[in-house]
Amino acid sequence: MPPHPDVGADFGFVDDLPLARDAMAFAQEHHPYQLRAADGPPFLLHPLDVSSTLKRCDCPDYVVAAAVLHDVLEDTDAERSDLSARFGAGVAELVALVSDDPTIGDEESRKDDVRERVRRAGGDALAVYAADKVSKARELRMPIAAGLDQDAAAVKLRR
Repeated sequence: MPPHPDVGADFGFVDDLPLARDAMAFAQEHHPYQLRAADGPPFLLHPLDVSSTLKRCDCPDYVVAAAVLHDVLEDTDAERSDLSARFGAGVAELVALVSDDPTIGDEESRKDDVRERVRRAGGDALAVYAADKVSKARELRMPIAAGLDQDAAAVKLRR
């Protein structure tokens, strides 16, 4: 399936990162027409923002690849085994560390669980998690400007 029409296929910042380039193709296959709930643009722009932040911080290829893939377990039909087979156990583990556990029903408990797992893991998981949160904070500007309920905004900002 082609990429979302509003997302170009030129991801030059990963030209020298073969694993991240492959992750881009995988993400395009799995997020083709999804839109971000927070602010409405093509979903793929968020993982691109997260991964480009980590590339600018000179993170290694596998970390940038995990950043590209950080939402595929939560938001697509991709499985951890798919990631392991295509990108290796290390990338799959990193993506799993920063992903919500779907067996936890309560949203706040799911978010608490991810934060605690990332805190314990530290290192690369913390880098991906932090870049994700920075990106989400930037995305939140538009819904707040459009009148997002103050309580909902406060919850998102706290996270």
